Amino acid sequence: MDTTWEFVVLAVVGLLAGAVNAVAGGGSMISFPALLAMGIPPVTANVTNSVAAVPGYLGGSIGYRAELTGQRHTIGRFALVSVAGASAGALTLLVVSADVFRAVVPWLLLAAAALLATQPWVATWAARRRAGQPGRAGMLSAQFVVAFYGGFFVAGLGIVMLAVLGLMLDDSTQRLNALKGVLSLIVGTVSAIAFAAFTSVAWGPVALLAVTGLVGGRLGVLAARRISPVALRWTVAAWGAAVAIALEVSRHVS
Repeated sequence: MDTTWEFVVLAVVGLLAGAVNAVAGGGSMISFPALLAMGIPPVTANVTNSVAAVPGYLGGSIGYRAELTGQRHTIGRFALVSVAGASAGALTLLVVSADVFRAVVPWLLLAAAALLATQPWVATWAARRRAGQPGRAGMLSAQFVVAFYGGFFVAGLGIVMLAVLGLMLDDSTQRLNALKGVLSLIVGTVSAIAFAAFTSVAWGPVALLAVTGLVGGRLGVLAARRISPVALRWTVAAWGAAVAIALEVSRHVS
């Protein structure tokens, strides 16, 4: 970060992203374009965004301690495949060209925005489908794909994972959220280790986003009763879609 102005803007972005994650999810769709706007290359911005998200996953997991009771077996069942999927996703990000990543990112953002906007309907549909839960192989395969996505591109990971867990497991939303937090922490930690070891990470923005994201998360919890989750969800989804369109347009005109 070269200027005080960039520091202030990124701090505000971190607060907003943390608060949005606490209320509706999708905070990474705010922080990722902010990193791009600072002139950070897309792959480095994605890596930085991924590493900065880890403390938030840890804080969320700690906050859901009570809901994790009795889920040790489920966590163990999904942990190894989450490590494998995240490793594969991070490795793929490290080996693909910047041009390929730039081509894929707008569509990933658009998909995450669409899933965020339709989250309540997806959750209802998932609840209706639980009677026909997939077998063990199907569940592990689905979690591998989700973890791969998270290792490759963090924005929207929580939304995607919660939707998939809702399809696979017959449990309350709060307990699924708690499980999602632990599995996201595993995916994020594996990705962060790989990125820190093998590629460039903008550590200044990582530290700032991590700290302000945690503070924003606490503020978001406090403000949740006064903020309409529906309005916030649609606002963030619209923002994500707009960013996706802008990135796709800029790719063709640059």
